[in-house]
Amino acid sequence: MSLSDPFKGRLSLPVIAAPMFLASGPDLVVECCKSGIVGSFPALNQRTSEGFEQWLIEIKARLHLFEQETGKKAAPFAVNLIVHKTNPRLGADLEICIKHQVPLIITSLGAQADLTDAVHSYGGLVFHDVVNVEHAKKAADAGVDGLIGVAAGAGGHAGSWSPFALINEIRKFFDKTVVLSGCQSTGGDIAAAQAMGADLGYLGTRFLATQESMVSPEYKQMLTRSSAQDVVYTPFISGLPASFLAPSIKAAGIDIGSLGDSRSSSLNAELADAHEQARKITGNAKAWKDIWSAGQGAGSIEDIPRVAELVTRMVGEYDRALHRMVDNQAELLR
Repeated sequence: MSLSDPFKGRLSLPVIAAPMFLASGPDLVVECCKSGIVGSFPALNQRTSEGFEQWLIEIKARLHLFEQETGKKAAPFAVNLIVHKTNPRLGADLEICIKHQVPLIITSLGAQADLTDAVHSYGGLVFHDVVNVEHAKKAADAGVDGLIGVAAGAGGHAGSWSPFALINEIRKFFDKTVVLSGCQSTGGDIAAAQAMGADLGYLGTRFLATQESMVSPEYKQMLTRSSAQDVVYTPFISGLPASFLAPSIKAAGIDIGSLGDSRSSSLNAELADAHEQARKITGNAKAWKDIWSAGQGAGSIEDIPRVAELVTRMVGEYDRALHRMVDNQAELLR
């Protein structure tokens, strides 16, 4: 296991609750950290940098109070920054992260050595999400501390590689922390991710359907009724290949058959063109707000618990999965 020091002794389960646009806020982050998993949120979930800083102040204060009252260490929290020229707030939000010494920065759509150096200057870590080995090698060259392999079946801006292929190829050249994203909803899924070479699981969709998630009750109920076959992977909703729930696409008046085959989309100047093409298809309906994302792991979601209850359940599932693997190995050796 290649787990960074800030995580050691502070996790009840090797999990990062993924930063989800319009879904992750202070309540979800704090309850995740109190339960012993990494809570995270996108800086852009607040409309302004000033609002973003207020969330950081609130999260830090609530976690500090928890530690004072219980004598326990909360898990570290993370902030997701979009590292692309289309994000005008990157510089300001990074300065706020440095000011408040955010323990973990999760970068998307670009890895920059100067950003990594800035976070390292106060002892923070940088994990970068990738969908293929080309992106992974660029991020490794930028000095990141961890790679998040976003495999096929993940929610949000997902990749198309099998998790086995992605993790195995990343491990050929990267000996730091590796995180796996895609279709994990149970503690057994997390154990499986570790068995194939990941250090941590990266779960988004399962935490959408919690009491502390900011999404609407209707969205949460749709998750409990959905299965993997309800997940549509397409670049024509958000401008980049991403996973969305078919019932929400239909509710927006969009013919799923008109979306065509999925394709790759550039992360440079063409990104704005891709967004414009997507807007022509979606019309007034907005990705994430009106058209709801989920990964194929939605088929494992049957309820909408509080985070503390969900993590406790997952810990039990994880322990049972580990015991099964040990028992199965022992049986084979008899």
